[in-house]
Amino acid sequence: MKPIPVDDPPLALRPPEHRVERRAIGWWMLQSLVFSGAILAATIVAYLWWEAARTWLVLPLVAAAALLAVGLLIEPFWRYRVHRWETTDEAVYARTGWLVREWRAAPLTRVQTVDAIQGPLEQLLGLSTLRVTTASSAGAIEIGGLDRETATRLAEQLTRIAELTPGDAT
Repeated sequence: MKPIPVDDPPLALRPPEHRVERRAIGWWMLQSLVFSGAILAATIVAYLWWEAARTWLVLPLVAAAALLAVGLLIEPFWRYRVHRWETTDEAVYARTGWLVREWRAAPLTRVQTVDAIQGPLEQLLGLSTLRVTTASSAGAIEIGGLDRETATRLAEQLTRIAELTPGDAT
């Protein structure tokens, strides 16, 4: 094994350059509202209709309300500060998460498919998710919260670069 020269500076892990769209905050809020709001609504209905269980339903009711509050008031803003992306002629970089952060880099020589995806809430807000599938066992890199046009342009650009790269991406 070759020793690392002392004169070389250590490789700095820097955050990717671009933020996701600010509208992604609304997208994450809507996701929380749909999921946590449904749980809170079901708990409220059970509390109102099931009189005998009201004493023990207080704790789930408070927990569901707290979950919704965190999902609406903390998580989206925290995720917006963390989520970043960048593409170069050599790789795709993404940093995601809010409690657990993930930083991923995928060389374009490993790209197998590139997709721009829009769920119903993303369509409503004019957003897309870029999914870059690689030969990695860790799975695809997903960059959510991109502007629809940006995701389409990146998908086309990455596909062109991947087509020019020799090999079978394995």
